Amino acid sequence: MNDSAGLTSYTRFSGCGAKLGPGVLDEALCGLSQPAYPELLADFSGAEDAGIYRISPDLALVQTVDFFPPIVDDPFLFGRIAAANALSDVYAMGGRAITALALLSYPVGKLGLDSVRAMMEGGLDALVEAGCALVGGHSIDDLEPKLGYSVTGLVHPDRFWRNDTAKPGCVLILTKPIGTGLVNTAMRGGLATAASIAAAEASMRALNKRASEILSAFPVTACTDVTGFGLAGHACEMAAGEPGAGLRIEYSRIPLIPDIEGYAAMGLVPEGTWRNKEGRSRFVDGLGALGAARTDVFFDPQTSGGLLAAVAREKAEAALNALREAGIPAAAIGETIDRPGRVEIVG
Repeated sequence: MNDSAGLTSYTRFSGCGAKLGPGVLDEALCGLSQPAYPELLADFSGAEDAGIYRISPDLALVQTVDFFPPIVDDPFLFGRIAAANALSDVYAMGGRAITALALLSYPVGKLGLDSVRAMMEGGLDALVEAGCALVGGHSIDDLEPKLGYSVTGLVHPDRFWRNDTAKPGCVLILTKPIGTGLVNTAMRGGLATAASIAAAEASMRALNKRASEILSAFPVTACTDVTGFGLAGHACEMAAGEPGAGLRIEYSRIPLIPDIEGYAAMGLVPEGTWRNKEGRSRFVDGLGALGAARTDVFFDPQTSGGLLAAVAREKAEAALNALREAGIPAAAIGETIDRPGRVEIVG
């Protein structure tokens, strides 16, 4: 509210009324309010990948945080993936990561210091590649180890990417294959193939830094990284803008990690897939014709997934070529359409 006495304007968190349905944090904040900071340009209320806070006319901070328990047995690789995943939100906004704080929980006296050190070495390896300085962190005693990072980046306040500003007439470009959730579930059951494990690990450990830098030279109208809500869920976020645009995705053009359709057919589906389908299926057309296994692939929750970018059609081929020349396995998987709020999936 604003009043003539000059009292502070307030904004109310309204996650419980969000178009795509609330998350736990949305529900916890629903109905609470904070001052309406005029320099806060983006926050989680729009399901954005990171927050944007303007500090000068030509400079803004990008801020994000992410952490999770181990998804691989190798502690170095887990650390590397945890850092790559956290950094990705900055890259999805078109930013450059500059500093990071580590968030570590582990069972003191039960998990050896060598394993903890290897986790931190893996995370630092990714941060060094990103040119992002590790400035500190915090650790606690916990029953289950978890690792992640709070990352700060920089971006121009007039040139950052939002996730829901796609326009009709754009090509959808995905920069990594889909399927890490299915592979990780198959690994826990001892049924994953060597090819799928190697492909999933290579994908999860890779930074989205170079893909973001390359895409910044092209007319990107919207961008997000594909993580826990799966390709379907993050596509729904991209389609949710106003006035915005809908998305048409061709399943046959989506790059897949080897063998994941077989894992889906076997029922090796992570719990997050069911939550994703429950929360997002009503915004997606064409699932009936897609079939059960492919639907599970479409909603598969990703860890350290690729960027999904809407690029103006006339520049999309050039963007794809530039990404591929840099060794990034990018693919054009569909297009934006004049159906705001809807995602169409075709075979």
